[in-house]
Amino acid sequence: MKEFADQILQNLANNGFPQKKVSLPTEKMFEVADNKGLSLNKVLEYISENHQIEADIQTERIVFSLTQTGDDMFAQAEQMMRDMDPGELQRMKEMVDNMSPEEREQMMQQVQAMFGKK
Repeated sequence: MKEFADQILQNLANNGFPQKKVSLPTEKMFEVADNKGLSLNKVLEYISENHQIEADIQTERIVFSLTQTGDDMFAQAEQMMRDMDPGELQRMKEMVDNMSPEEREQMMQQVQAMFGKK
């Protein structure tokens, strides 16, 4: 399994990974894994666990990208807020201000779960 995983990683690197997302043909990937007597899902799981690379299996392509950490997502959310126009930011603030304490608590729990913090 490691040899096939290394082959996939090399293919990704040859196509500009990790600087950009790379996609490979889904059907071909499953065929190659099957011909090697391997489960592609298990190989992709191995790559995810050992190399922090996510594989989004779609109908035509498998899209590979680096796994985002909670810190990455937090930085991305901060950047999105900086990029919002003042009107959008004000509407978001008003929406939160109009929430009940229970709704705010639920939202905070969802945010904490997204970022993996307790």
